[in-house]
Amino acid sequence: MTADELEEWLQTDASKQTGWTKDGGSGESVGHESGRKITEILKKNPNKDPSKYDDEDLPHMRKVVSYCKRHLAQEETAKRNPDSKSARSLRNWGHDPSKE
Repeated sequence: MTADELEEWLQTDASKQTGWTKDGGSGESVGHESGRKITEILKKNPNKDPSKYDDEDLPHMRKVVSYCKRHLAQEETAKRNPDSKSARSLRNWGHDPSKE
């Protein structure tokens, strides 16, 4: 997903109502928070120049890739049903399974 696509998705009720929330937190899901971080990374480095990522970007990017890879391997639902909980969660993490 592009930064604009992800940012638009994160503003939807479907996005805000999907995912696991941390105890004692703001009520924002972990994936939604991750999506906000992803948009920041994409906007500050639109050309994906490796030298422009900072020390916090790379660990988060690795976390995102790991999450998406794991969930795509475990669940075919996200690919078959774009409105499923799995698909919505993956979009919060910056991956639209309908685009594969």
